[in-house]
Amino acid sequence: QFQLVESGGSLVQPGGSLRLSCVVSGKPLANYAIGWFRQVPGKGREGISCISNTGTKTTYADLVKGRFTISRDTAKSTVYLQMDSLKPEDTAVYYCAADFALSGACELRLGKYRYWGQGTQVTVSS
Repeated sequence: QFQLVESGGSLVQPGGSLRLSCVVSGKPLANYAIGWFRQVPGKGREGISCISNTGTKTTYADLVKGRFTISRDTAKSTVYLQMDSLKPEDTAVYYCAADFALSGACELRLGKYRYWGQGTQVTVSS
C-alpha cells in the first residue's frame, strides 16, 4: 500500500525554523516526484515546492524561494522541507504528495499528484 506520512509540524515563533519530513512507503521513491503543498481554512491548496524522481530537479513557489529548501534521503525514503525565516503567513496544514513521474522533472500542479499524506500543522506565532 502506497503511503505518505508527514511529520515535524509545530508551533514556532516568527523568524524561526522547522523541518518537515515525508516518509514514503510502498513504492520506490525513484519513480515519483514529491511535492509539498499547504492549505489554510477557506482557501485552496497551494504548491510550495517539489523534487523530481531523480532528486536532481527542484521547484519552488515564489513566496518561499530563498527561505525553504526541499531535499530527500533515498535510503530513508524520506523527503524533507526545511523552512527558515518563517512568517505568520506560513501558518497552514502542510501536505506531501506523490506524482508518478519518470521524467526527471516536477511541477507544482495540484492535479498531477494522485497520492497524498494526511498533513501536518505548522503554526507561526509569537
